[in-house]
Amino acid sequence: MQQQNWLIATLGSLVVVGCAQAQYGDISDLKLAKPEDGQHVKSVPPPKGAIVLFDGKSLDGWVKTNGKSAATWKLIDGAMQVQGGSIMTRQRFDGSFKLHVEFRVPYMPDKKGQARGNSGVYLQGRYEVQVLDSYGLKSQKNDCGAIYGVAAPKVNACKAPTIWQSYDIIFHSPVCKDGKKIAHPRITVFHNGIKIHDNVEIPVDTTRGGIGGDPCTPGPIMLQDHGNPVQYRNIWLLPLKTSLK
Repeated sequence: MQQQNWLIATLGSLVVVGCAQAQYGDISDLKLAKPEDGQHVKSVPPPKGAIVLFDGKSLDGWVKTNGKSAATWKLIDGAMQVQGGSIMTRQRFDGSFKLHVEFRVPYMPDKKGQARGNSGVYLQGRYEVQVLDSYGLKSQKNDCGAIYGVAAPKVNACKAPTIWQSYDIIFHSPVCKDGKKIAHPRITVFHNGIKIHDNVEIPVDTTRGGIGGDPCTPGPIMLQDHGNPVQYRNIWLLPLKTSLK
């Protein structure tokens, strides 16, 4: 009986793994532009002084965008997977900081455009760096790496779907005086180590889908639920001394 139970448990585990693989898709039929596009990015540990926002073990530091309800995303093998609405950090941030995020998108060859592995990383809950399966495309202002609706990435640095990727985002909050914005926020983005935005000005108070609010106040890091099972891991934020003036 004990052996039978072990076999059932083992088969159950295989079913779970099989489902996860099926969900993310088999990319063996996908033609890669170069071999490294099918290789996971190396995970980068948080440096000294960084604030760990997600370590793969707990969602305690995250809430739904109502600011009250606990985050309900799935924890899967050290990652969190989109489920049950967008989430944001309990902590709010201003000034200048570097945000490191690792993510991967599912392979959804039967879908097109914004229905294909869609999510987003929002600085201060207002300014989105798009997450999407844009592998092999000519990038537009709504593709992976775009500052949504503001600027397309200078180069498409995407890895293939199902493969772990990274963003390193250097963000400078808006400059405010007497409670009024006098200079727009600026952002530099590295996608898989490649610079795709260089100190780009964001001339809006919020991009599409952001939570909005006063741009002169601190805001959270928000991860978007756009209905696709995108996964995130190893998220940390390093405050920077330099800022806009």
